[in-house]
Formats: sequence, C-alpha cells, structure tokens
Amino acid sequence: MDQSKIAFCSLSSHLDFADKIGPTMAVLRQDIHQNIRRLETRHEADPSTYSNMVEVLKTEATDGTARNITSCSRAFVWLTRSLDFTAELLKHLAVNPGQNMKEAVEESYNLTLKPWHRWISSAASKVALMLVPDNETFISSLMAKDESYDNLKVEMETLVSLLVPYLEQIHSILRFYHLDKLKAN
Repeated sequence: MDQSKIAFCSLSSHLDFADKIGPTMAVLRQDIHQNIRRLETRHEADPSTYSNMVEVLKTEATDGTARNITSCSRAFVWLTRSLDFTAELLKHLAVNPGQNMKEAVEESYNLTLKPWHRWISSAASKVALMLVPDNETFISSLMAKDESYDNLKVEMETLVSLLVPYLEQIHSILRFYHLDKLKAN
C-alpha cells in the first residue's frame, strides 16, 4: 500500500475514535470526514502532482488559495488540530484514568481547539460536553474484547508517543506556510 493510502487509512481510523466519544463529537466527526474527503479528492485528481501534503500546501500557497474556506490547506490545518485534540485526550486518560471524562474532554478541547474557534463553535462545544459518555463506557469502547486496562494504557501511551513528534513536524510546516494561526470561519 502506498504512503498516501496509509495516511488516509490512518485519518479514517481517527473518525472511529471520534465516534467512541459519543454523539457529542458528531460535528467534529463530520468536519474530520469532510476534510479527509477534500484531501482524498485532491490527491485522486492528480496523484503525481499531489503526492504529499507539502506539495498541496506549496501549490495552494503559490496560487493564493491556501486560506480559502474550501482549500486543502485549511482542511489539513483542522485535521491536524483534531489529532492534537485526540493526542491530548489520550494523554489525559493515560495519566489519570479516573478523571471525569467530561473534564478530560473539556481540558483537551480548551488546549487544542478552543483557541482557534470563534464564539459559536465554543458555545456549541459547551452543549456537546453534556453528551460525553462516562469514563467506563468510553474506556470499554476503546478496549478489545478481554483486553485489560493496563494493555490499553500502554497502547494509548504508545500512540501518543508516536503521534506527537509527527504533529510537531506538521505544525512546523504549517508555520512555514503561515497557516498556524488560521481561525475558524
């Protein structure tokens, strides 16, 4: 399987994670799906030209469309931020599994997504927090059948340790293309 297919499969599994948080993440899930689809469509249109995200960002920066509402650059920024949220939430749960799930989601949101949302999105997130499942329900939805919490914790810590360095590289690229401070519409 080529690198781009692996990347899109990984992003698609991110949708599954958002589903496990419950209906509260429906808007986030829809945004993730839309952004993944936008990137897939661009890649499929010309796989040789759009072989990786840097090429897409460079092309859109050059033609002045990177900040457009429907740009792949904007989609990539928001996908990155949603992965920031996921990594932050998994860190919270691995460090403090007894933490109230609503608090963990809220803290993760405040650190990763809230700085980039306008007031409407921030207000909607407060309503969405009321639908977050309890810790036991969420943790059990992540575990494989007959898996122990200790094994899940190791898996979460491993995923975060692998994901965070990539996110740091991505943020560096976003800064290079002046996309790091992009706010929601």
